[in-house]
Amino acid sequence: MTKIYLVGGGPGDPELITIKGKRVLGLADAVLYDHLAPEQLLDLAPPAAERLYVGKKRADHAYTQQEICAMMIERARRGLTVVRLKGGDPFVFGRGGEELEAVAEAGIPFEVVPGITAPLGIAAYSGIPLTHRDYTSVLTFVPGHNVDAVDWSIVGRSDTLVVFMGIEHIDDIVGELLRAGRSPLTPAVAVRWATRPDQQTVSGTLEDLPRLIHAHGLTPPATVLIGEVVRFRERFSWFERLPLFGATVVVTRARSQAGELCDELHRLGARVVELPAIELRPMDDYSGLDAAIARLGEYDWIVFTSTNAVDYFLERLRDIRRIRGRVCAIGTATRAALEAVHVIPELVPDEASSEGVAAAFASVAVSGARVLLPRASQAREVIPETLRALGATVDIVDAYRNIIPDDAAARAQKIFGSSRKPDWITFTSGSTVNNVIAIAPAGALDGVRVASIGPATSAVVRRHGLRVDAEAREASVHGLVQAIVTAAAP
Repeated sequence: MTKIYLVGGGPGDPELITIKGKRVLGLADAVLYDHLAPEQLLDLAPPAAERLYVGKKRADHAYTQQEICAMMIERARRGLTVVRLKGGDPFVFGRGGEELEAVAEAGIPFEVVPGITAPLGIAAYSGIPLTHRDYTSVLTFVPGHNVDAVDWSIVGRSDTLVVFMGIEHIDDIVGELLRAGRSPLTPAVAVRWATRPDQQTVSGTLEDLPRLIHAHGLTPPATVLIGEVVRFRERFSWFERLPLFGATVVVTRARSQAGELCDELHRLGARVVELPAIELRPMDDYSGLDAAIARLGEYDWIVFTSTNAVDYFLERLRDIRRIRGRVCAIGTATRAALEAVHVIPELVPDEASSEGVAAAFASVAVSGARVLLPRASQAREVIPETLRALGATVDIVDAYRNIIPDDAAARAQKIFGSSRKPDWITFTSGSTVNNVIAIAPAGALDGVRVASIGPATSAVVRRHGLRVDAEAREASVHGLVQAIVTAAAP
């Protein structure tokens, strides 16, 4: 049924969207989103959904409020499900009431999905409880963009005062509060981009806050909190103490496989930027793999060098009961992928690399054995060369392709062409290194620290003249993240 949803996207961290907000975005035919709405939330909408930016930044308005309302109504009348995605909460200085007036007058069904408003995000992520039984009996939210419209003699008596949209008028606001009798020594804080990895906090006393804001160059969007509860920040702050807080980390894994790495980095406070340098695609011709599967009983060993190889192989195999030979998995992730379908590898090397597999087979009698190696269409020859030297017959079959995504070069230009480069770039294979070097602008990685998943990948990094700043001890996502944490520690 046609409906318009006003959805609060929260203060910045995309994980703070409500369960209902996430569900509603999944129903959208059109999403009209604001400047302050977390952009990552757009990925929750169906791929075919229209995504239209209608944000407002001070004097820079993509559309007028009247135009935004008209666009929502017009799409709804065409039978579309429309999501109006806002930062924070639609009804807390979000102009949600004005938009619903227009929607209701047009007779369009609607729902409102609340979101976490900026002060709640600041409170949680800065360690400042907005209320406390010993310090706060009155909490006041006030807009600060029109100083003359507020009676600061009344507002200033609130135990805890939250000022939205007032950062550009902070001198006048503080002056009004001091004239109204507020103590100049009242603790105060200004927070920009609350709950995001680039959260910026300036704290001091009410009297000093304007000077501190100007000195740090704090600009909108920022919110000011004033009151004795601000004192708790020193004890309760946790977000800005996360080990990777404020660091920008580029993830180069294929989009379909990047989730685990992105999530772990995000949980540790990093700003994650995805640059998929590899896209996995099936082969155009599977005659080679299908022929090998048809005579699967002839093979003494099957060697899997990635979870991708497992997935594409099993998709063609369909019946795992046909696996009769012994199985080798390159590492713990590949072993887990096999065990998930009840295939138990007999050989898993200590080092998850081609060299590790080669070393593990050195102690296995494979002379005269026949080995099947399903893998990417372009891969290193360490394993087959070692096995052949040990007397085995090796059949290599292409199970999938690694290609550079069509939009990778444009993404690389955007990421590395900005005035502030990322702090880290992660590489999880030699292919990701080669592909990034191929698409990135000259000198793109100058000053960017490099994290590698293991020795083989590090060797490729060094061949391109780059330095490895962190190398995982264990060739896994967790090992890679821990290497970054260790290297980034003061």
